[in-house]
Amino acid sequence: MQLIGMMDSPYVRRVAISLGVLGLPFDHQSVSVFRHFDAFAAINPVVKAPTFIADDGTMLIDSSLILDYLDQRSPPDRRLMPADTRERMKALSLIGFALAACEKTMQNVYEVNLRPAERQHQPWIERIQTQLFAAYDHLESEIAGREENGWLFGDRLMQPDITLAVVWRFQQFMLPELVDPARYPALAAFSERAEALPEFIAAPLE
Repeated sequence: MQLIGMMDSPYVRRVAISLGVLGLPFDHQSVSVFRHFDAFAAINPVVKAPTFIADDGTMLIDSSLILDYLDQRSPPDRRLMPADTRERMKALSLIGFALAACEKTMQNVYEVNLRPAERQHQPWIERIQTQLFAAYDHLESEIAGREENGWLFGDRLMQPDITLAVVWRFQQFMLPELVDPARYPALAAFSERAEALPEFIAAPLE
């Protein structure tokens, strides 16, 4: 199995960490969609990270689709999504809000850090940031009061844990001045605890 993309992408990183948690060996190619466009296009003409190539050569190009494939090929007791319908729905809800926060962080990076100042539209930026804070407000309320030594669905790290921790770390890395960790103490502590795990350390944010 091959994973192509930079670890500064939260989507690439959530796949890499999940592979580590599942104990699945893979080759990682650290190719940038910006700096190595032509090299990436030679692998995947769509130039989308993450790009995942299965052992049979099948290419998958969306992190959620990749993670679904990895879960399905893993033994039931190792899978990262709950089997129970009610718990699975809860997990999907948490992942959805985390990915929404991730999307709004990336939009903010593009609008503020990459777009020329004269072309920035402040009402649009404020809308993106309002959506970002709404997602984090929801997640903070959902995980506040969790046991310090447990995870969101018991004693075992699962996909909602991975995605939530990765998204928070990405936001703090890219826009540390935008979201104050003091406003979200549960999220900050949760991500810090996850980042200390070997699977997270093995996939450092580049």
